[in-house]
Amino acid sequence: MHRVSEPSPRPLPSNGSEGNFTPFVELDRSTWARLANEIKSPLNQEDIVRLRGIGDELSLEEIREVYLPLSRLLNLYVAAAGELHSATTTFLGEKTSRTPFVIGVAGSVAVGKSTTARVLREMLRRWPETPNVELVTTDGFLYPNAELERRGLMQRKGFPESYDRRALLRFVSAVKSGAEEVRAPKYSHLTYDIVPGEEIVVRRPDVLIVEGLNVLAPARVRADGRAGLALSDFFDFSIYVDARTSYIEEWYVRRFQKLRSGAFADPASYFHRYADLSDEEARETALGIWKRINEPNLVTNVLPTRGRAQLVLSKDANHSVTRMLLRKT
Repeated sequence: MHRVSEPSPRPLPSNGSEGNFTPFVELDRSTWARLANEIKSPLNQEDIVRLRGIGDELSLEEIREVYLPLSRLLNLYVAAAGELHSATTTFLGEKTSRTPFVIGVAGSVAVGKSTTARVLREMLRRWPETPNVELVTTDGFLYPNAELERRGLMQRKGFPESYDRRALLRFVSAVKSGAEEVRAPKYSHLTYDIVPGEEIVVRRPDVLIVEGLNVLAPARVRADGRAGLALSDFFDFSIYVDARTSYIEEWYVRRFQKLRSGAFADPASYFHRYADLSDEEARETALGIWKRINEPNLVTNVLPTRGRAQLVLSKDANHSVTRMLLRKT
């Protein structure tokens, strides 16, 4: 099936006689799956176990029907970017190296965007045109906990103001400019903080994937009324992983409960105090955190950026992608 749909809650413009127009084409999963033709999936069950996040129901079928066509589409975009680069350098009479193709992956906490980013990294590495694919999450650009405490932002961690936005912009700008080596802070989900003295080094990848809550946020307006740069200004392609808020809430609670016997059980974990909670206590605690922090951030800051993506992957209640909204070109 092919029909058009708008991922944003805003009203659509109408032409009056033929209904509403939208910049997106909607494809259901079966139609999308056929776009990969007879290409064989490069991943196996061991890869699936390694790549999927806690609570994600990633399967070989999902890889074949959702991510294989997506990797093929991205491969085509990378090739087109290369052709445009060649045409531009010929026009200018210059010889310059291609810069990395940058992909942004956005979405709520617990929606599975990290799994999507990891799968894409593995899939794109298997294409001969893009053997060097790096993945950086925006967690590394959160202010350290001590700074968040100083600013009174510890309970707003993950909100736009909790990130060192200038450092993040400098990082992606340097990568996109073709710098030989660019460094990013390293974040630990165990200690829930920036790791002092440790960095992630990115050296001219073919593709850079940038994953995070707010990567599609629009540019801020400066004090003088002018708009600054947005992180998405450096993206060649962007993806938003979407689901109903009620689904994401339940996924967050389930993940929190599973972590009690996982990461939370480590004495070094920032959340070790939750390890011994009963099922009922864990659910109540998780819902409290969700309602106080994650849901307000989703509704106010993350969800409004959905319509800025070039591709929206919509999931159903079992974490399976069921439809795709692709921006028309």
